[in-house]
Amino acid sequence: MKDMNKYLIELTERRPNLKDLVPEIEKVCSLIIESYKKDGKVLLCGNGGSCGDADHIVGELMKSFALPRPLNHELKEKITALGESHLADKLQTPLRAINLSTASALSTAFANDVDRDYVFAQIALGYTDPGDVFFGISTSGNSMNVQYAATTAKALGAYTVGLTGAGGGKMRESGIYDIILSVPEDITHFVQEEHIAVYHAICLCIEEEIFGGKNL
Repeated sequence: MKDMNKYLIELTERRPNLKDLVPEIEKVCSLIIESYKKDGKVLLCGNGGSCGDADHIVGELMKSFALPRPLNHELKEKITALGESHLADKLQTPLRAINLSTASALSTAFANDVDRDYVFAQIALGYTDPGDVFFGISTSGNSMNVQYAATTAKALGAYTVGLTGAGGGKMRESGIYDIILSVPEDITHFVQEEHIAVYHAICLCIEEEIFGGKNL
């Protein structure tokens, strides 16, 4: 991945405690980039603040983060032919990402009718395709609804990535995850602060590789 290391250098300069995570972060970036190049997508979930982090990641991937993302020429022509050239100019090329945690009607229905621990797994069942990347976020590593979703996505042929705190909890013990990014903190809000830095670096690396150019 061209120029990827510069973002990881910046990350470790600002947060030296994350230096040991760099090789695993590089693997995550490569995994997601390869999935996108094969028309895959990223599926994410988490609870509470981790749900917010999943939304944050979706926001960085589904629109421009630090680089312009104009539509490809063919799509711009099709939209313009429908009389909406301004629309073609405003839209930005997305990198497909879905937060499984935010399907409120489906989640509450399944939680009420079946079992809330399996909500994310049910949604993963509906969205996962082989070659996708599942990204589970849990500060403790012990969120079973995230774990069941990871298992379901894995069974459907997705690659699995975990983002968690020190130790990794059941997330690490399960053996379900292809890669686990375990930041060296164990207090929830400290873990989440490190998570933001990690996934910002990941999103920057991915965008740079796919869209090229220079980030700010």
